[in-house]
Amino acid sequence: MEMDFPLRKIIHVDMDAFYASVEQHDNPELKGKPIAVGGGSKRGVVSAASYEARKFGVRSAMAGYIAKKNCPNLIFVKPRFDRYKEVSQQVRNIFFDYTDLVEPLSLDEAYLDVTENKKGNPSATLIAKEIRQKIFEKTGLTASAGISINKFIAKVASDYNKPNGQKTVNPEEVISFLEDLDIRKFYGVGKVTAEKMYRLGIFKGKDLKEKSLVFLNTHFGKNGKYYYHVVRGQHNSAVKPHRIPKSVGAERTFSENLSSEIFMLERLESISQELERRLKKSKIAGKTVTLKIKYSDFTLQTRSKTLPYFISEKAMILEMAKELLYQSSLENSVRLLGISLSNLNTPDKKSEPKKDSVSVQLRFDF
Repeated sequence: MEMDFPLRKIIHVDMDAFYASVEQHDNPELKGKPIAVGGGSKRGVVSAASYEARKFGVRSAMAGYIAKKNCPNLIFVKPRFDRYKEVSQQVRNIFFDYTDLVEPLSLDEAYLDVTENKKGNPSATLIAKEIRQKIFEKTGLTASAGISINKFIAKVASDYNKPNGQKTVNPEEVISFLEDLDIRKFYGVGKVTAEKMYRLGIFKGKDLKEKSLVFLNTHFGKNGKYYYHVVRGQHNSAVKPHRIPKSVGAERTFSENLSSEIFMLERLESISQELERRLKKSKIAGKTVTLKIKYSDFTLQTRSKTLPYFISEKAMILEMAKELLYQSSLENSVRLLGISLSNLNTPDKKSEPKKDSVSVQLRFDF
């Protein structure tokens, strides 16, 4: 069996319940107990939950009062992002001992390309095991890993043996692995898309693979092509050490809902100032301004406008945000406002030269 694309050795490392695990590690009294990092008040939101809390259905982004209702013994811990960043850097330094091709996705997960690595170790499986052991020795925390021929499969695989485990999908196993994969576990398939696929008779990768490109494009638009290729093990995106931001934003959640546009304008001014600071720091500007509005009933609305020129100054950002705010009437009182700038003037590396596809025999030591 052959594949017409270059095979890589990719590891996806994902820290286990990262924020919550850091808190349990730093405060032994919390070990083994259901904890949530975030606020437990009516306005609070869960940033992360320990595995003990997850058993009760507590999840990140859940309202604090709902989490407490699901788990009456839940302990809320105030987030310490400086501490999480410190531990994240320790973990990242371990990655760089093996390869410079590290693409962080967040503080707690990253892709590593170890096809060629600093240790000269041909086994990505053994490298992943070593990295997880070093993370534990250095931080006292556990991590899980997925290992395969591309980023998509590696990320899916890292969820298989969580927590504190790893899974390797060897080249000769890729097709059968994807065919048997529940469609809900496909990275990029959310709840709404999964339900739509169910209605179309798509429950596993095998069902997805039977659909033509035309069918998938018809029902899923531009994502159709993505689904068509990944289910065939084709996902050629390289590990990018320096990820180019697609947008820069700032937002605020308010302690009390805002019903007056006068108060909202005050908040938008401070948000615009923070956004200008972030843009200046990154030395970038953008053309598309998006206003994000979250209402008291948690419904979310976004309004956007694209300019013919780049902006980064607070005054212009605020002017566009005001215009978007008054674009149509508000549907309810507001609990969150945010402004983001996209269509940035960063170097476009999406069109990086494609390597000539080659026919590679599936004899590849993992």
